[in-house]
Amino acid sequence: MGWVLRLVETGVEGSSRSVDVMVINRPGDLGDVATLGLTLAQGKQLVALVQQQIVTAQSRDHAARRPECRTCTIPCQVKDYRPHQIATVYGQVALRLPRFRCAGCGGMEAGVDWPSHCRSTPELDQLRAHLSALMPYRIAAGLLEHLLPVDAGLHSETVRRRTLRVGEQLRDAVPAEPAAPAARITLTLDSTFIRSCEDAQRHLEVRLGNIETSHGARRIFAAVARTDTPIEGLIRRGLREVGQTTDTGISAFTDGCSGLRSILVDAGVTKPPYLDWFHIAMRLQHAEKTAGTLSSETPEQVKAKAVIVAEVERLHWRIWNGRAKDATATIERIRDVMPAFHGEQGGRKKDPSSRQLWTALREINRYLTSQSAWLVNYAERHRAGLRVGTSLTEGTANFLVNRRMNKSQQMRWSRRGADLLLQVRCAVLNAKFGPGFGQLFDANPGFETAIAA
Repeated sequence: MGWVLRLVETGVEGSSRSVDVMVINRPGDLGDVATLGLTLAQGKQLVALVQQQIVTAQSRDHAARRPECRTCTIPCQVKDYRPHQIATVYGQVALRLPRFRCAGCGGMEAGVDWPSHCRSTPELDQLRAHLSALMPYRIAAGLLEHLLPVDAGLHSETVRRRTLRVGEQLRDAVPAEPAAPAARITLTLDSTFIRSCEDAQRHLEVRLGNIETSHGARRIFAAVARTDTPIEGLIRRGLREVGQTTDTGISAFTDGCSGLRSILVDAGVTKPPYLDWFHIAMRLQHAEKTAGTLSSETPEQVKAKAVIVAEVERLHWRIWNGRAKDATATIERIRDVMPAFHGEQGGRKKDPSSRQLWTALREINRYLTSQSAWLVNYAERHRAGLRVGTSLTEGTANFLVNRRMNKSQQMRWSRRGADLLLQVRCAVLNAKFGPGFGQLFDANPGFETAIAA
């Protein structure tokens, strides 16, 4: 069986023009399911031929128009044609672009207002960047070659360069207008590390965070330290995009790092950030697990272990309810019963549990003492439906950075390449490349509930 695919161009005045695009031959017997419909190769050839014919018709119609001279406003005439190759999602197309000349003043006018050195359509650049944000450059190039009639820029290095160019455009983009002003905004800021390919430097620091509002708007941001992407600018832009106003209340959380607090101040967040509960809970969890492994061979140890387990749980309750200043009392009570484990032997390469516990408790006490000015009553915030830490940002670090740039990816990164790829990944997850991504959480209905006095 055979078919002839004919493309018909309809004019504005009812005129039409047709062209035979492709002859399709397929078996008429459906005894073999492999003969059903078009093959992938035929489909790729079909859309490539249709794309070329449409582009040819567009260039012919464009050449028939006569722009006015910018100087004397006289209609220009066609001077000559220049061949041009453009890579599109459906294959590379060839077209003839006219150049115009004014008959009065002799001025030259370009036929199109395309960017200089334009070699591909924005849709193809966006698609390449989108795929590169989700998978390695080589795999992204192979996927494009396999599914689409893309016959230009298939090399992984070309895909990488185009992706980083999109990252530069995203970094310098103007903030989008927010849909509605936000009454309250929660900002969380954290940092992580990726492997570096630069000399004398093993890792690169990545600073990232979340900005979320009560009505469900959310923005994630990230930047590699010491690059041309200022993290303070990303924070300010994200706040504007989710609806920050002069009346908006902003609550910020960090892990206690003074450098992250300085970034928030430079970004215009003047209210001191809270110490997030996630990092406190990790330290408490370690102490609780270690207390559960204490030796109980003698009656004194059994009694002391019960006291220590109860006091560690009480320490957890005190910090959660904003009474961290009483942590010293817990430490002293545990100190009083620690002699019951004197002389306890550890493993071959492991300290005894009592020593591990005491080290963990001293670390908690030191951490709380140094961060006391930024502690808050986490129980009240939790009951009011408000954020109490940066656990959301910890998850963001996992799917934004680790999945693409650390875990299962045996590669090292340049500072510029990692930073610009992060801008693309943030754009994908912020739904700037389409409606299928972004909004990765549900709005909390109790977010704006006032904290009880």
